[in-house]
Amino acid sequence: MVGLGALARKMFGSANDRRVKAYRARVAAINALEAEVSALSDEALRARTDDFRQQIANGRSLDDLVAPAFATVREAAKRTLGQRHFDVQMIGGMVLHEGRIAEMKTGEGKTLVATLPSYLNALAGKGVHVVTVNDYLAKRDSDWMGQIHRFLGLEVGVIVHGLTDDERRRAYAADITYGTNNEYGFDYLRDNMKYDRASMVQRGHGFAIVDEVDSILIDEARTPLIISGPLEDRSEFYNTVDTFVLQLVPEDYEVDEKQRTAAFTEIGNEKLEKLLGEAGLLREGSLYDIENVSLVHHLQQALKAHKLFQRDKDYIVRGDEVVIIDEFTGRMMPGRRYSDGLHQALEAKEHAAIQPENQTLASITFQNYFRMYGKLAGMTGTASTEADEFMDIYKLEVVEIPTNVGVARVDDDDEVYRSVLEKNRAIVELIRDCKKRGQPVLVGTTSIEKSETLADLLKSQGFRQRDFSVLFDSSHADDELVFQVLNARYHEQEAFIIAQAGVPGAVTIATNMAGRGTDIQLGGNAEMRFREELADMPEGPEREEREKRIRDDIARLKAKALAAGGLYVIGTERHESRRIDNQLRGRSGRQGDPGHSRFFLSLQDDLMRIFGSDRMDGMLQKLGLKDGEAIVHPWINRALEKAQQKVEARNFDIRKNILKYDDVMNDQRKVIFEQRIELMGAEDVGAMVAEMRHEVIDGLVAKHIPENAYPEQWDVEGLAAAVRDTLNQDLPVADWAKEEGIADEEVRERLKAAADVAMAAKTERFSPDIMRQIERAVLLQTLDHLWREHLATLDHLRSAIHLRGYAQRDPLNEYKSEAFTLFEALLSNLRTQVTSQLARVELVQSPPTMPSDDDLPMMEAHHLDPFTGEDEMALADEAMGGVALAPPRREATARNANDPSTWGKVGRNEACPCGSGKKYKHCHGQFA
Repeated sequence: MVGLGALARKMFGSANDRRVKAYRARVAAINALEAEVSALSDEALRARTDDFRQQIANGRSLDDLVAPAFATVREAAKRTLGQRHFDVQMIGGMVLHEGRIAEMKTGEGKTLVATLPSYLNALAGKGVHVVTVNDYLAKRDSDWMGQIHRFLGLEVGVIVHGLTDDERRRAYAADITYGTNNEYGFDYLRDNMKYDRASMVQRGHGFAIVDEVDSILIDEARTPLIISGPLEDRSEFYNTVDTFVLQLVPEDYEVDEKQRTAAFTEIGNEKLEKLLGEAGLLREGSLYDIENVSLVHHLQQALKAHKLFQRDKDYIVRGDEVVIIDEFTGRMMPGRRYSDGLHQALEAKEHAAIQPENQTLASITFQNYFRMYGKLAGMTGTASTEADEFMDIYKLEVVEIPTNVGVARVDDDDEVYRSVLEKNRAIVELIRDCKKRGQPVLVGTTSIEKSETLADLLKSQGFRQRDFSVLFDSSHADDELVFQVLNARYHEQEAFIIAQAGVPGAVTIATNMAGRGTDIQLGGNAEMRFREELADMPEGPEREEREKRIRDDIARLKAKALAAGGLYVIGTERHESRRIDNQLRGRSGRQGDPGHSRFFLSLQDDLMRIFGSDRMDGMLQKLGLKDGEAIVHPWINRALEKAQQKVEARNFDIRKNILKYDDVMNDQRKVIFEQRIELMGAEDVGAMVAEMRHEVIDGLVAKHIPENAYPEQWDVEGLAAAVRDTLNQDLPVADWAKEEGIADEEVRERLKAAADVAMAAKTERFSPDIMRQIERAVLLQTLDHLWREHLATLDHLRSAIHLRGYAQRDPLNEYKSEAFTLFEALLSNLRTQVTSQLARVELVQSPPTMPSDDDLPMMEAHHLDPFTGEDEMALADEAMGGVALAPPRREATARNANDPSTWGKVGRNEACPCGSGKKYKHCHGQFA
C-alpha cells in the first residue's frame, strides 16, 4: 500500500521539486536576454558593471538585477572560458544568491556556478569571500574564474598561506576574494590582536560562498582554529605543585587505569586545601571555588603525571628532555608534547628542564566565524543528509539542483564478507577484472593506513605503483598493472592524480575525503596535461600542435573508457556518515557518463561491529556461508543506512553540545573584540579612563566603608592602603574620618578629585598627545593580557564543569553562570589594573609608543584535521618550506641602562635593563 506522503509526492512533486520549478520562470527571463547581451561589444559588456553599480546607488536592490547580471556573467564566461552556464547552473546561482545551499552532483560545474552570485553581490561594494578547502583550489579558482570577473571590470584577490599583511589587505580590498576557511579564520583572529586599526587586513563579513560546504561547516568544524604562544616561564609553579602531590597517600586519590583517569578523594581535597592555604597559594574559599580553577587543573595534571604515566613505558627521559613514546609503535616522538600543562607536570616529576606551556591567545570555531557573515551560502554534492544540522546551526536551507543530464551510474548492493582478508581479496579480484577491460577504477578507503594496506596487497599481486603518465603512451601494454595512491599532503599533486583517474586502466586508491574540488573526467583532463607536459613550451604553432595531439589522445582514451563502462568506484567499507559514502559514489557518472559503484564490507569493519558481528557471524555460518563468499541483499543496505543515521544523529548532538559551550565564549569574544576596535579607532580615550578610575574608587569606598556605618566602623587603614596601592597617592583618609558629619559620599568625591588632579598634572607634564597615546597603549595591552588569562581559565573550567552533573546540576547552566562571573571579574580587573598602571606611569623615563605589530607575541596557528589528527597549518608550513606565521624579531641593539628608549622589547622574565637586579616584570615592566 502506498503511503499518503508518497502519493502526494507522486501527484504534486516534492517540496524541493516545487521550489526548483519556481526558479525556472526566472531562468527563462535570463535566457530571453541572451541574444541582446551577445550582440554587445566587449567594452559595452564591461560597461554594464558600472551601470549596475549606479542602479544600486540609486536604490535598486540586488534581487532586481538577478536576470541582467546573470545574463552578463554567462556571456563573459563564453568569451573568456569558452563555457556557457547551463540552465540548472543558473538555478544554482539563484539559490546561492538567496543565502541557501545548492546541492549539485559532482561534475555539474559548481565552481562556474559561484561566478554568478559572487559577481552580483560584489556590485554592492562590500566584498565577497569565496571559500575553498585548500590553497591550491583557492589559487586555481581565482586564476580560472577570475578571468570572468576581471573581464567585467572587477578586482579579484586570493588569500593563501605565507602572504604578508600588505598582500592580504590588498586581497581583501578586492571585489571578490578567494581563500581557504583556515586563512579567513586566522586573519580574523590576528586582526583582533593588532594594536592599530590601519594594520588590520579584513574589511568586514558581507557575503561568503562556501565550496564543499559540508566538509568545511560540518567535518572541519569539529575542531576550532587556535592561535597560541608560549606562556612566561612558570617552572617554579610546576615544581611547587609537584611537591604537594608527592605529599599525598593512596587514600587521598583514586586511579582508574582502564579509563586513564585520576581524581582526588574528599580526604585528599581537604588535605590539599590545608597545605595550599598554609603555603599562601589558595585564594579565598575552597579548593573548587572558581578563583582556584587553574590551580586545581594543574594539581590534577600533576596527579596524572605521577599515577598514570610510567617512565620508559609512556615516555623516556633523554638528557634533560621528556620524550613521548608512541603507544602503538613503541617509537620515540621527539618534538611532540602533551598539552594543557601535562608535559610540564611530567618534566617537574622527572626534575627535567621545564619548557614554557603554550597558551591560547585566540580561538574560534568555524560555526561562530561563518555565522558572522551578513549572508552565507554554500555548495556541495552531498548536503541533504545533513540538512537538519545546516538549518539548526547556520539557518541554511538545502536545495537539490537537478542534473543537466540524467545520472546513468549503476549502484550495486553492498557485498558483506566475514573477514577483512576475504573482503580485500574480492576487491583485488574486481580491480584485476576492471584492468583487463580497461575500465578506470577509484578505490575509496576510510584512512591513510588502510590505503597503504591495500597498496601493499596490490604490490604482492604484481601491481606496481607509478605515475599515470605511462597510460597516456599508446605504446604501453594494456595489461601493465599500475596503480597510484592519492597523497593528500600536497594539494596540487592531489589534484593532478585525481584529474587523471579517468584514464583507461588507471587504478587510484584514495581516502574518501581526498581529491575534492577536481573532476574525474573520462580519458583524462586536458588542462592538467597542458600544465604538466607543456609547462616550459612558449605560445606558438608548435604548442598549438601539441595541444591538439593531447586533445585527440584524450578523445581516444575517453571512447575506450566509455566502452569499458565508465569509472568504477569501489568502497572498501562504509563510513559512519552516509554523506562521505555519497561523495565517493558521486565521483562516477559525471554529466551523464556511464559508471558503476559497489561497496565491500566485512564483519570486522568498525560500522559492522555496531550490529554485534559475533551473532551475525554465527548466523552466516549456519546458513552455510563459506570462506570467500559474500552475502548481498537490499535489506543489508537499509540496515546499514539506519545505523549510519543513528551515528550521524549522535555526532550532531556532540557538535551541538560543543557549540553551546563555545557560544558562551563567543558572546564574550564579540564584546572584547568590539571594545578593542573602538579603542583603536578612538582619538581620545581620556573620558573612558576617567570613568574607569571613578568606578575603581567607588568600589574601594564600598568595600571599606559599609553602607550606613558610623565613621568609627570604617576600615580607614584598609582604605588608605588600597588608595596607596591603586592610586599611588598617600591621602589623609584617617583625618577625613575624624571630621564631624563626614559621610562616605564625601570621601568618595575627595578621592576622585585628588585622583583627577594628579592625572591632570601628569597630562600637563607629558603633554595631552603623549598621555592619550600612553592611555590607549595601557588599555590595549592590559585588555589583551587579561583576555588571554580568561581564555585559559575558561578552558580549565570547561574540562571540569561536567563534575557538577553528579550534584544534579546542569553543567551547561553552571558553565554559563561561572563564565559570566569570570567575565565580570575580568572587567573589574581591567579597571583596577589600568588605573593602577596609569597612576605610576611617571616612573617611566620616556613615554612608551603605541605597540606595533612587531610587539605581538610569537604566534603559532593550529587546526587539527578531524579525520587524521594532523595539524593542517603545520602541513601548510612544511609545504611552503617552513614559512612562519610569527612576525620577524627585531635585531637587538645596545641597551643603555639610563635610557629606556634603547631597550626595545624586553622579555617579562629577563633581568631589567636598568640594572636593579629584578626581573623586568617586577621592575620597569609593571609600569610600561
